[in-house]
Parts: sequence; structure tokens; C-alpha cells
Amino acid sequence: MSVSRHRVAAVSGVGASALSFGGIVLAVALAPWFSLTDNALSDLGVADSAAVATAFNWGLILAGLVALPYAWVLWTSASGSRGRVDSLVARAVAVGFALAALLMSAVGVFPSGDPLHFPVAAGFYLALTAVVGVDGLRRWRTTTGKAAVAGAVGHLGQWWLYVEGVRLGPGLAIPELVGAGLLVAWVVAGSPVAPLGRAGR
Repeated sequence: MSVSRHRVAAVSGVGASALSFGGIVLAVALAPWFSLTDNALSDLGVADSAAVATAFNWGLILAGLVALPYAWVLWTSASGSRGRVDSLVARAVAVGFALAALLMSAVGVFPSGDPLHFPVAAGFYLALTAVVGVDGLRRWRTTTGKAAVAGAVGHLGQWWLYVEGVRLGPGLAIPELVGAGLLVAWVVAGSPVAPLGRAGR
């Protein structure tokens, strides 16, 4: 990966991660009523306090937009793949990541209660799982590839446990944070263009 693309990946990936989690942390700090075990993260987006809702929704909107250049780096880096099939899978991962980024923004645009909220929120978590899992399978022989597959399986597993009633409370915030954390870890340290990782590890 060229120096310029590496910089784009670093700025975009770290920036998007900081905006998404920064917005969530700020919103939680401004909402003393919020409980990780009793609430969904999206409850912050419809809080009575304009400051809470703005921090949460705009954090996601901006994070998704800032993440788009990262998808471009994933796409352009696919040209260095081994063979046509590998290149196609790498580009599919890039497209999937772009979709996940746009869906992240859409969660902020269509807050809880909006008819489109559930489709875009569910789509975001499905997209991030597919991106991490497919990339992991593509790079299965590497340590990061195996870690990505394990993360994707673990993410699906914790949602299955939630549905089966194995949970700390009725709220969705904990499994939502696990999914968001998985994506951030992949972006910053696990993807083929991660600023803190190496694809061959």
C-alpha cells in the first residue's frame, strides 16, 4: 500500500472510529438516565435533551461519511490481490464496508421510532459482520484473518444468546457496542489496510 493510501486509511479509519465512539460516549455522559443493561444505544438519538440526541446522531452521521475514503483504499488495494477471485472478494469487502458506513450514517438520519430505523440499524450490523467475516475467510491463513472470522462468529453468537435470553438486561446497548467495537478493531488493526496492522500477519 502506498504512503498516500496508508495515510488516507489512517485518517479515515481513526477519524470515523473516534467520531462514532466519541459521539456515543458524549451522549451517554450527558444522559444520566441511560443504562447499558436497560437501554438501546438508539434511545440516545431520541432523547428529550437536544444535546444528547445531537451528539449521538451527528456522531454516527459524520463517522459514516468520514469512513467512506477507507472503502476507497480497500477497493484500490484489491488490485494487489492474488488472482481474479481473490481480487473480486477483496472488492466485495470494500463495497460491503462502504454500505456499512452509509448505513451507520443512516442510523443517525433515521432515529429510533422512524419507520426506516430498524432496517438501517439491522442492515448495519449485518453488513459489518459480513465484511469482517468475508475478509477473514479470504485471509484465513493469516493471524488477522482467523481473528476476523472469530470476531464475526462471536458477534453473531452474542446476538443469538441475547435472543435466547442470556443477557444482563433487556437493553440492546451491550450487544450493539460489541458489534461497533468489532468494526472499529477491524478498521484500526485487522483489515488489509488497517493503520495499526499488516495484512500478512
